[in-house]
Amino acid sequence: MNKENNKLLLHSLKKRCLKKLASAQALTSGMGSVAIATVLSCFASPADAVNLTFVPDDLVVSRSVYQGNANTVTVGQTLPGGGTATNNGLYPNVFNNEKVDASFGVTSPIFLDQITTSGQNAGTVSIDPTIITTSFPSKSELSLNLTGDGTGLTFMGYSTGINQLDVSNSNTPGIIEPGNPVTTTPTYRAVGQLNYDNSLQVTTTNAYPGNNGRAAILAPNGVYYTVGNGGNGNGSTAVTNATGVQIVNPGQKATSTTPTIPVGQYNITQNGYTADKTAKDNNFRGETIYNNTLYTTKGSGNNGINSVYQVGSAGTLPNPANAANTPISILPGFNTTLARNPLPGVQNNPFGLFFANPNTLYVTDEGNDATTTAGGIASTNVYGGLQKWSLVNGTWVQDYVLTNGLQLGSNYTAVDPVTGNTYNTATEGLRNLTGKVNSDGTVSLYAVTSTISNATDQGADPNKLVAITDNLLNTTAALAATEQFNVIDNAKYGEVLRGVSFAPSSKPVPEPVTILGSVIAMLRSCTYGINQE
Repeated sequence: MNKENNKLLLHSLKKRCLKKLASAQALTSGMGSVAIATVLSCFASPADAVNLTFVPDDLVVSRSVYQGNANTVTVGQTLPGGGTATNNGLYPNVFNNEKVDASFGVTSPIFLDQITTSGQNAGTVSIDPTIITTSFPSKSELSLNLTGDGTGLTFMGYSTGINQLDVSNSNTPGIIEPGNPVTTTPTYRAVGQLNYDNSLQVTTTNAYPGNNGRAAILAPNGVYYTVGNGGNGNGSTAVTNATGVQIVNPGQKATSTTPTIPVGQYNITQNGYTADKTAKDNNFRGETIYNNTLYTTKGSGNNGINSVYQVGSAGTLPNPANAANTPISILPGFNTTLARNPLPGVQNNPFGLFFANPNTLYVTDEGNDATTTAGGIASTNVYGGLQKWSLVNGTWVQDYVLTNGLQLGSNYTAVDPVTGNTYNTATEGLRNLTGKVNSDGTVSLYAVTSTISNATDQGADPNKLVAITDNLLNTTAALAATEQFNVIDNAKYGEVLRGVSFAPSSKPVPEPVTILGSVIAMLRSCTYGINQE
């Protein structure tokens, strides 16, 4: 932020907020640490790599690398989701098979890269691919979240090996969905938890049959809250109960009779619409826990409402003993228009969430393919970016959208160093997100980009990790005009980046609700009206 902008903010504070600062200091003077979660034992199955010494101020990025070859898929073979293959297993044209098999995907290994906030690689943990994998083109997978005490990282995948076809739309052993066209062997969805000492625990579940789990968080109450999507056929009560927000018990090794534990269900009738497919109303993607409250996002599909949701009551995590009765509702001020009927010129595709303080929420939007083309690749996109929201009198208000430096729609090329093959794509928006409030009143934000390209399945596009610094007190677009994203990591040819988090710590840390954050929240509530004048 330039000097003139800083002067304006300081002038506003001097003019209106000295009394607020005094009251904030009084409010936070006796604040103690937040009680922290249970640390699980029974970790086993070490990660398949040289152990890393995690540095809490570093980032961890989840990544996958395509491992298939020409024989992974052969032209003319019958595909598990229907149709016959038009392309062999070589990247990237293997994913053109989605034209004949809408469920097409190939499982691939998971890597967790530790990198500094300036982009220097500090090592990689290779997750054992015989235990848990991801579906390479599934762009909504592999979100990373710190455990409630900060000592581990969680993510979701599949309990199967690499180079398996259409697993991301397979049934689970406990729920065989009527009409699901995918004939792949039923496969458990899995939660991976990598501890700071590099030990790995994998938990399996029957949740998300016919589709995929996206994210998992180990909460302070000792259970995982997961989000995802279910259903690829005719649906059923079992599928509906196995989608959306779920509770999964850490260490569980599911069997075909292990039940799922749904956490409430949102229905569009809550916002005055005629009911549609309840399972698809709960097609959730991103999630976070802040101030002991669970939040999630919906940003894809033609059913339901693409928006930001609160799960349960503020300050209280869903009760595992009575999870099904948990209310789920759209946060006041966020979109309530049906996904199939967006307002003119507006399309919501929210994904990642980061609360900087109780009154400041950052939300990523991955864009919606509303682009023109030049040379067959996207050239403009006005939807994707990083939204900043302020809570004003109980309602969330969007302050501005940060896009500078993302170069939305500008083509870039990934090159295979062995063959010289090239892959052309463009940034369309942002997906997973993490952040950190700094002592100078700014917040550092890190996000993984979404892409658009000529590829049939754009989830297979090489993408980027970007960073930006925002002034927390600011609520006007004019003052944010000088803030710019910088690229700090790039996926290589045949790679994709998925989730981002800060690295785990060897010592339990409190939830990031700090005295500074409380002071800034109070100051922002004071300055909001000034900046809007």
